[in-house]
Amino acid sequence: MRVVIADDETDVVAFLKSIVEEMGHIAVSYADGNILAQALMRETFDLVILDWNIPGKDGIALLKWMQSALPDHPPVIMMTNRSAKKDISDALNAGADDYITKPEDRSVVAARINAMLRRNAGAGAFDTEAVYGKYHLNRLDQNVTVNGRSITMTAKEFELADLFFRNADRTLSRNYIMETIWRTNAILATRTLDMHISRVRAKLDLQPENGFRIFTVFGYGYRLETIATSN
Repeated sequence: MRVVIADDETDVVAFLKSIVEEMGHIAVSYADGNILAQALMRETFDLVILDWNIPGKDGIALLKWMQSALPDHPPVIMMTNRSAKKDISDALNAGADDYITKPEDRSVVAARINAMLRRNAGAGAFDTEAVYGKYHLNRLDQNVTVNGRSITMTAKEFELADLFFRNADRTLSRNYIMETIWRTNAILATRTLDMHISRVRAKLDLQPENGFRIFTVFGYGYRLETIATSN
């Protein structure tokens, strides 16, 4: 998963980045609220860890902006040295999903991050098996069956299919997909991404009559859309 660290203190960024990466996730940092707002408009993230006093657009202003400007905004953990009860209530009322007062123990921060990611990952996201309509995913064997028929897929094709099903009806940026599946930048491997999505679409027959379709969001990325069927 992709986590934003929004803080201008380099030691705090290093501390949080090490926690996020030890958990196996991708950490992206921003030291300015205005630049972060621009990134949130064009990128997909799973969690934002936000400092109150970040330069540019501050934490509270960012929270309010996200509520009004981003219909599908990521959850936010406000992490700040402000500890007054009014500050905590103001942040939560502005849209923060959790609040951590600096400094905090490493294990507690990791547990809060993990809890937030799991809470927002969707039903079945961490199960060894999951069912999405006609599609049965076995994550241990990296196998997909459709109506009992096994579909042969490469490891990357399975990971990509799993990523889309876990994020059904959520638009995913190219960078998000490339960094999550290939741990690289989309600019370097656009053709690789497009080719794999084409293969996943064809192998799984992701058509409206089967309840799902993948479509391109121009200038941004892709989206697996759930389609209501009469079956």
